[in-house]
Amino acid sequence: MSIRNLDSLFDPASVAVIGASDRPGSVGSLVWRNLRAAGYAGELVAVNRRAQTLHASRGASGLPVVARVADLPTAPELAVVCTPPATVPGLIAELAERGTRAAVVLSAGLDAAQRQAMLDAARPKLLRILGPNCLGLQVPRLGLDASFAHTCALPGGLAFVSQSGALVTAMLDWARGRGIGFSQVVSLGEHADVDFGDMLDWLASDPHTRAILLYIESVSSARKFMSAARAAARNKPVIVVKAGRSAQGQKAAASHTGALAGADQVVDAAIRRAGMLRVDTLDELFLAAETLARWRGNTADELLVFTNGGGAGVMAADAAEHEGIALAELSAPARARLDAVLPANWSHGNPLDIIGDAPVQRYLDTLDALDGDAAARALLFVHAPTAIVPSAEIARALAPRMASAPGQPARVLACWLGGPAVAEAQQVFAEAGIACYATPEEAVRAFAMGVAYRRNQAQLIETPPAAPPGTGPGEGADLAAARAIVRAALAAGRTRLDEPEAKALLAAYRIPVVLTRTCAPTPEAAVAAADPAQGGPGYPVALKILSPQISHKSDVGGVVLDIGDADALRAAAEAMLRRVAERRPEAQINGFTVQQLVRWPQARELIVGASIDPVFGPVILFGQGGTAVELVADRAIGLPPLNVPLARALVARTRVARLLGAWRDTPAVDEAALNGALIAVSQLLADIPELAELDINPLLADARGVVALDARVRLDAAGPAGAAHFAILPYPQQWVERVQWQGRALTLRPIRPEDEAQHLAFLAELDPEDVRMRVFYSRRSIEHSELARLTQVDHAREIAFVATEIGADGEEHTLGVARAVIDPDNHDAEFGIIVRSQLKGAGLGELLMHKLMRTLKERGTRRLVATVLRENQRMLDLARALGFTLEPASAAGETREIWLALQ
Repeated sequence: MSIRNLDSLFDPASVAVIGASDRPGSVGSLVWRNLRAAGYAGELVAVNRRAQTLHASRGASGLPVVARVADLPTAPELAVVCTPPATVPGLIAELAERGTRAAVVLSAGLDAAQRQAMLDAARPKLLRILGPNCLGLQVPRLGLDASFAHTCALPGGLAFVSQSGALVTAMLDWARGRGIGFSQVVSLGEHADVDFGDMLDWLASDPHTRAILLYIESVSSARKFMSAARAAARNKPVIVVKAGRSAQGQKAAASHTGALAGADQVVDAAIRRAGMLRVDTLDELFLAAETLARWRGNTADELLVFTNGGGAGVMAADAAEHEGIALAELSAPARARLDAVLPANWSHGNPLDIIGDAPVQRYLDTLDALDGDAAARALLFVHAPTAIVPSAEIARALAPRMASAPGQPARVLACWLGGPAVAEAQQVFAEAGIACYATPEEAVRAFAMGVAYRRNQAQLIETPPAAPPGTGPGEGADLAAARAIVRAALAAGRTRLDEPEAKALLAAYRIPVVLTRTCAPTPEAAVAAADPAQGGPGYPVALKILSPQISHKSDVGGVVLDIGDADALRAAAEAMLRRVAERRPEAQINGFTVQQLVRWPQARELIVGASIDPVFGPVILFGQGGTAVELVADRAIGLPPLNVPLARALVARTRVARLLGAWRDTPAVDEAALNGALIAVSQLLADIPELAELDINPLLADARGVVALDARVRLDAAGPAGAAHFAILPYPQQWVERVQWQGRALTLRPIRPEDEAQHLAFLAELDPEDVRMRVFYSRRSIEHSELARLTQVDHAREIAFVATEIGADGEEHTLGVARAVIDPDNHDAEFGIIVRSQLKGAGLGELLMHKLMRTLKERGTRRLVATVLRENQRMLDLARALGFTLEPASAAGETREIWLALQ
């Protein structure tokens, strides 16, 4: 990931068009015309081997043209390349040597060798490339139209980044007709260098962009994309249209999970996990952008429909049910107040219909009656024009009451039904900052988008419950036993574990499994395996065939349940051998498994699985299990690593989740046990790189807990799983270190989300002056959202080490923290350090700094930097002792810059 030199791409002081032309219809001609017509104020120069002057348009004065890059008087900051593919690598090499920092390569048709040669020429000089085979870019506020689009975007606050150039032109036309403006419009093309991750990093901190819109056809560099997306989504709304919802999932899979985990569901999971919002169409893209810009602070999940027409209210109610939005229940006091001001035939519920003959005062009285009622936290106002009172008059009366106060979240969405009769009313509301929509369905859809976005954002910062000491990620599992099982199977040339091995693997990660015995493929061996005197489970039992060629045993009659005695087991084994021989004569029969029959009459049958997505790596599946799992198709996909809130959210996205709570005489499922199984699978994926597919089906769950009745595991010696392949870097357990310090046993470890309460306690004990020295101002409180930023770090771009010890109360306490935020180029890491006030000067800060420095060196980070208050002499002394360079002190400056070369 890198934003190096992207300022030269989006705010260049000079632009050269290589291949600029007067030839009608050529790309070079269109780009040159667009740059001149858009009003770009910087230096503009054309390069063309044959022309001597070029004209922007008929009647315009010509500009001089140079024949070659070498003839340019100075290096252009940005070059736009419109020449044949074979010329591109050489041109990029020339431009890089001259000092050009960015290029837009519009040329299409580069083969793999030419593309790589282009990148190789750019890389040594850090010349950034947009494209190739792209439409170009536009920055309307600068008059920069370095594209061959047919029109230039209007200036505005939305950034649009697209893989499809054709979609960019459609978007420009669509948006201009609606008066929608942009901060940047970017066509990525083949995104050989600048990609979605780079753009998200750049736009996240761009002050001219208030929301980011993405059109994605494919994602490369999943971890880079996820890190950038999660960072950007914390700053501003990021809304995605992802093409390919109908793409088929993996066709050849040995498990239900592999068959069910289609690529589009994985993309959905990634977008949700990053705190972004996915929509289906361009209309919805802008609908969401405008809604989130106005509604980001609203926290209501339910809607109150306020209308003057019963039909309009029913339309809104139907739309709400379709979108899964509940209508708010009016309180009894609010109903009483409404009874006092409304006609007797008002709707007496939600939708709140005040009847079509309503004068202006009835609207105002209704608002008064709703004032302060919880049901009115989110209000959809739907109005149909009547001849009684002009719509504009109603709008002028309501706008001051419905507009949100400065600094307060909006609470009103409006829909003025009709055309010319309501045009002035719409304008009045728009000028008051009230979001207006063409139809009730559109307004409800917009509200639903806001709810979905807020849930994704909440999940981004939700705090897991505190973990007791010694129960953090990776602790408690029998990793050695799990790896031994995998090594033995691969050494034997097998890529599938048999059922007892698969269950032993789960048991190593503390996932409960039923007692299962393996035996030879004879009826007598099955009877002996069931005998409790010989270590068997006792009756009743389940009998299953054991064959490497048979993955789904029930499909071939290879499963018999509820066998009550030895005679029945003997008969079942004989019959099973006959059935399997008839249906799968080529299958190698290795034996039977005889397993304890679990009688949990109120249990729910679930499926938990894992597979490998070709882009996002390991993924986890949860849903309703059983033999008809593909037909039921009730499942959700999540990206590891998981914690308790993420596991809970994964479960909640399925229909079967509604059956997991208590109903009638059925008690609720043990939620902690279910979440624990999901988290264990997440950790299994991190620890065992060879795990290619996992299928636990069914996983029984009831009030007693969970138990795996059957499990299938496929291995791959290439190691497609493992923490290294996660799209989101998991907790770096390898950085945990136990040390002795001044007679105290400390743990130096990366901070984790579960530390929020512990970190808050640490901050509360700091001397306010110490806090001021660290963050340059004193504070009396800290919000959950900021605590989440401090504890829920992206380990791919931030390191935060805490020094902890177990106190006399048996609880873990934080003594100090050292943090470094790494720039997207991994060049500079800005650090800060703070320790308990009573431990200042005792050497704990130096201990943490050495840990931080060692880790950053291992990551390849080049410099450690910080800004320090000049009065913070203790920090400056520590920096000198560690070998930092200190910027010379100035008489006027309140701070000093310090840095240390790490490489």
